[in-house]
Amino acid sequence: MNSFSINIEPTTNKNILKFTANQFLTNVESFEYKNIDEAKESPLGQQLFYLPFVKTIYIAQNFIAIEKFSIVEWEDVQNEVASQIENYLNSGAPIINKNTDNNKKIPITIYAESTPNPAVLKFVANRKLFSGLYEFKNIGETKHAPLAQALFHFPFVKEIFMSENYISISKYDLVEWQEITLEIREFIRKYIEEGKTILNDEILQQHTKQKNTSEVEAIELDDISKEIVKILDEFIKPAVASDGGNIAFKSYDEKTKKVQVLLQGACSGCPSSTFTLKNGIETMLKEMLQGKVETVEALNE
Repeated sequence: MNSFSINIEPTTNKNILKFTANQFLTNVESFEYKNIDEAKESPLGQQLFYLPFVKTIYIAQNFIAIEKFSIVEWEDVQNEVASQIENYLNSGAPIINKNTDNNKKIPITIYAESTPNPAVLKFVANRKLFSGLYEFKNIGETKHAPLAQALFHFPFVKEIFMSENYISISKYDLVEWQEITLEIREFIRKYIEEGKTILNDEILQQHTKQKNTSEVEAIELDDISKEIVKILDEFIKPAVASDGGNIAFKSYDEKTKKVQVLLQGACSGCPSSTFTLKNGIETMLKEMLQGKVETVEALNE
């Protein structure tokens, strides 16, 4: 097994910082501790509470989020905290003691949500399950994604898109959603509740490498492309995610003023995606980047 490494990620709350690992820390469970007594089941949590500025610790599948008191600034202590977490993980000491009576899992609730694409249904969990976006077009792509692989054993499952707290499933036309929704919802709920692995460490490491590559590529983009990416991230992606999909920037041609984007999840193959593309994304980019964008083309991979 590869050694642990920690990546520091900011959040929308300036007092909370995420320390994301390149391997899974817990098997689906999440734990929250307000003080050192509550953290008696977690040796790592107790160790972190010896830092006087630590207010709350949240341990999830592949990250540790820490809320601090305002006595320090994160920029002064974050590297030290990341190093302490990394050293602890690589020591092989337990993160959570499984045999304690207080080791309680957060209850799992799964509900089904419709999307603009009639062939896709979104199954949403009541908490975050993992980090990143993952798309699987067939069972052959699910070597390191046990839950997706299990779902492909249902003959009506066509494609799967997974994003942090939901799973979008695309079905074949041989059945209607009302015939299979309860079965799929219960299968996912039970799978997660039993603590089975959703994603293996290998896919998480691949995601980390891809993310680092994407960040490098983003730095190398021209100024207009950077503006397009910023607009997509701020204004388009949140709405698309709520519909069970994702949109990613692919390219910008300065000569033709054409933007290419990749549609994933419920957006891929959606009958209304063309309308959304032309009357939503294209219109917004034209208005916000006047004279720089003429057309937007969608790619489905």
